[in-house]
Amino acid sequence: MTRLIDLTQTLDPDNRAKLPPQLMSAAPVMSPAIEYYHPAEKGADEFCRYLGCHHDDLPDGEGWGAELLTDMSSHCGTHVDAPLHSGSKIAGMPARTITDIPLEELYRPGMVLDVRPWAKLGEEITIAMLDAAMAATGSTIQPGMAVLIRTGQEQFKLTDLQFYMQPGMSRASTLHLTRQGATILGTDAVGWDLPFGLMAMKFQTSKDKSVLWDGHKAIVEREAFIVQQMCNLGALPLSGFMVGFFPIKLARCSAAPARVVAFVD
Repeated sequence: MTRLIDLTQTLDPDNRAKLPPQLMSAAPVMSPAIEYYHPAEKGADEFCRYLGCHHDDLPDGEGWGAELLTDMSSHCGTHVDAPLHSGSKIAGMPARTITDIPLEELYRPGMVLDVRPWAKLGEEITIAMLDAAMAATGSTIQPGMAVLIRTGQEQFKLTDLQFYMQPGMSRASTLHLTRQGATILGTDAVGWDLPFGLMAMKFQTSKDKSVLWDGHKAIVEREAFIVQQMCNLGALPLSGFMVGFFPIKLARCSAAPARVVAFVD
């Protein structure tokens, strides 16, 4: 019997109030703003406006339920990054958008690399950490596999500043996975790379352009899809399962929110 395990965060507008004040500008990435049309309230008003009737005409006194999403990034919540997010050219070819990716490439065998014993807040997830976590799975990366990084960020809430100080992947560690054949790279962290603030400090100190968003920029060399803000990775076995990453079909976009589900026998 196959168990379905939801790896997707709920897109809840109430989460906006939980963001630290200095991160409110990131609200569209963390949760949408939603205007609710309850069947007995705004839904009834809208129903009557469309159908040319009055509240007294409604058989049960109600219209329809509906919602209006008013402020939401294509990278909101659990989402799939298309290659276009990393650059307009991937390995010298035009980058694919989210609607260029066939479903067959988004339903893949999965592996969890649990780096919690070694990963630290605000520090790089190294190749050595990935290899140690892979040894624990008893398997190896196969071509077309989805590799999901469990960083331990599930212990923090949106109200915790530590939530935004995730351990991050570098160019070297990202390429270490894609060169072995991984085509989907997932994480339970809010971002794939180191936090932007730390990245900016490294750049200001070194003036080295290669430190800027180097985990994502590794996709320019070797194509893969990055999936961020996943959850429930602890409910998965380390290997031997399938995962579906099914984004909304947003035409020509660099990403889309997705329902990510693992299928475990």
